Amino acid sequence: MNNKIIISASPHIHSGKDIGKIMYGVVKAMIPLFLFSIYLFGVSAIIVMFSSVIFCLLFEYLISTFLLKSKASIFDGSALITGMLLAFNIPANLPIWIIAIGALAAIGIGKMSFGGLGNNIFNPALVGRVFLIISFPSQMTSWPIPKGLRTSFFDAQTAATPLTILKEGVRNKESIFDIISQFNFQDLFIGQIGGSMGEMSIILLIFGMIYMLWKKIITWHIPISIIGTTFIFLEVLHYFHPHQYTSAIFHLLSGGLFLGAIFMATDYVTSPMSKKGMIVYGIGIGIITVLIRLYGAYPEGISFAILIMNAFVPIINNYLKPRRFGGKLKA
Repeated sequence: MNNKIIISASPHIHSGKDIGKIMYGVVKAMIPLFLFSIYLFGVSAIIVMFSSVIFCLLFEYLISTFLLKSKASIFDGSALITGMLLAFNIPANLPIWIIAIGALAAIGIGKMSFGGLGNNIFNPALVGRVFLIISFPSQMTSWPIPKGLRTSFFDAQTAATPLTILKEGVRNKESIFDIISQFNFQDLFIGQIGGSMGEMSIILLIFGMIYMLWKKIITWHIPISIIGTTFIFLEVLHYFHPHQYTSAIFHLLSGGLFLGAIFMATDYVTSPMSKKGMIVYGIGIGIITVLIRLYGAYPEGISFAILIMNAFVPIINNYLKPRRFGGKLKA
């Protein structure tokens, strides 16, 4: 009688999915982004990606084995995704030792300090990114110029992101129209601009979202509510104050909004369980993102917005619980 059989309450539904299948499905959705980053930044993109992934796997193994005294779960895909997302959120020219610090912050502080996968409150990759932004602001805002815009493939040219140029222009009281005229919206859409590895191509990010929706890895509620809220908020401001605020399209195509909305805000552990909760969560992220971009010190706001709303997820889950199977609908 040593083998105990644990029976949970019905209904017993098996979808055929497990953690590994879900995690590696997300990885497949990110592969085109990685390949495109190699095209844009060359070998440096490979170095940054593999360094980030290896350090995340290594730190999870070491912390699990020697500090938590538990079996390391480095093959479930969660540490791999954290490493890939961290790489997508940093410059392609970031030194390896800084990447190692970011990976340690992501895994050690953002994930394992809460007990590992399923227990963390905040998105680990974003914890690592924000830690690096605060600790190494100069290196984290030195963006390499993509291959197509360089005078030489081997030079070390860097450029400010469109959001940084917009923020500085507004501070210097330049005309909004003069600032925006510097950019080609087609380049913003394709990725021929300065920025992190994962935010360059909007079209590939959208393809990644479509793939995950098709595989039912995510639902539309979080990404669409974030993007929709951001668009409406900014478009209303632009409509009433066109000389003070740029169009919503410029903001949607610039920065890491799509990357955050599609791949990071949708994290199962740190996002709400119910569909209503997901929409509230997404609306909150969209509003905070706009407020930080327009009035905050940083030109980008999606990372901070997601982390802030991660903290509110337990409250959202408490007040917007999904209806129990078989439960009665409220009149």
